[in-house]
Amino acid sequence: MRVLVTGAAGFLGSHLTDRLLGEGHSVIGVDNLSTGDLKNIGHLSREPRFHFEQHDICEPFGPDFSRGPVDYVFNMASPASPPEYLRLGIETLRVGSVGTENTLELAARHGAGYLHASTSECYGDPLQHPQTEEYWGHVNPVGPRSVYDESKRYAEALVMAYHRYRGVNTHLVRIFNTYGPRLQPSDGRVISNFLMQALRGEPLTVYGDGNQTRSFCYVDDLLEGILLLSKSNEHLPVNIGSPIEFTILECARAVLDVTGSKSELRFEPLPQDDPTRRRPDITKARTMLGWEPHVSLTEGLQKSLDFFTAKAAAGQ
Repeated sequence: MRVLVTGAAGFLGSHLTDRLLGEGHSVIGVDNLSTGDLKNIGHLSREPRFHFEQHDICEPFGPDFSRGPVDYVFNMASPASPPEYLRLGIETLRVGSVGTENTLELAARHGAGYLHASTSECYGDPLQHPQTEEYWGHVNPVGPRSVYDESKRYAEALVMAYHRYRGVNTHLVRIFNTYGPRLQPSDGRVISNFLMQALRGEPLTVYGDGNQTRSFCYVDDLLEGILLLSKSNEHLPVNIGSPIEFTILECARAVLDVTGSKSELRFEPLPQDDPTRRRPDITKARTMLGWEPHVSLTEGLQKSLDFFTAKAAAGQ
């Protein structure tokens, strides 16, 4: 197929591009580089089946944008880490609304399949645990995090509207905490924060009392689920993430064990609206896609260590 990937220079978008090329597809990568990094796709500079376009998806795609037919669109574009979407609040809202509509229009024009990268943040600080796809969420629509949460919730409504009213073959993946190489060292998420602080010998920053939970999925497992979903007949949201729940303190100890660091813990106030519990119910993914993750947290941290060690050595 000829596939278009938005957010192609980002963490997930670049890994997805590699997987698609590995399956024999041609890929048009699109990114405005507001949070993406060309180094993530630098190894593809001589790949004849890959073409990169620096483009803001909030701007319309011209009729000749793709220089030919597009068979599938993976919309991975959006600031995703708290420091980035809090810095780029309006841009985050626009990419979830205007940008998503532009990519859906492109898919409709070409009769292409479409997958949108949504998020577990649609559940907010959940009152239901674990979270099933049928849960509508507990989200503050006017809090600091709303620029990300509501952009993703609106995008899901938009994707379903294009499926129902325009007949686009759409898919919605709700991504839970994912980590691995190419995650930005300054990303602000738990794994990247802890790894970089441990490798620098700095105290690990724990927000709140550290008993809030997350479920961490290694990037290779996540992408396997995304690709299976993209080929399925399911149009409603599907959770893709690890069902194994860790407290933040347990995650910190795992990072210290893998790195061999003697760093201590530093406790800071919990940010507003930060979820206290987060774990996906993946029954739907198991039954419909035959998918579940296989990489343990310790194994995933070990697979990520070389990347973050090099970043720490470079002073990043």
